[in-house]
Amino acid sequence: MELEQCLNFVLTKAQHNIHQLFKLELAPYGVTPGQYAVLRCLWDENGQTARKLADRLALDGSTITGILDRMEQKGLIEKQADPKDRRALQVMLTATGRSLQEPLSQAIDNANHKALLSLEEKQIQALKQMLQDIGTQDID
Repeated sequence: MELEQCLNFVLTKAQHNIHQLFKLELAPYGVTPGQYAVLRCLWDENGQTARKLADRLALDGSTITGILDRMEQKGLIEKQADPKDRRALQVMLTATGRSLQEPLSQAIDNANHKALLSLEEKQIQALKQMLQDIGTQDID
């Protein structure tokens, strides 16, 4: 099989391009795509545990820990012991983290629009469905 026909190569190349686009859109706010994903989860439900965030974002423990540490240094979140389980960390938005919801949501909307500019709405919906199907299928 030609490299350019290999699904892994095609998806990796597309993901790299999308990631770069999102990095550029988020850069003025000092937030990375990974940090945006955590903020998005917390805007939906503040006070989630680090484990719940990692599960939702399909990240391992060390990766989520690094992201959360950098977000805490930037003043976007605070970590505290979960009152329901002292072994767990509860992640809380700061006022700064909350204040970024509108501008970051707009930046992500812009990035999505740019990424999908060459596709028609029907193609966009089909692409998203196919990627979701691939992402949720059992690999075994």
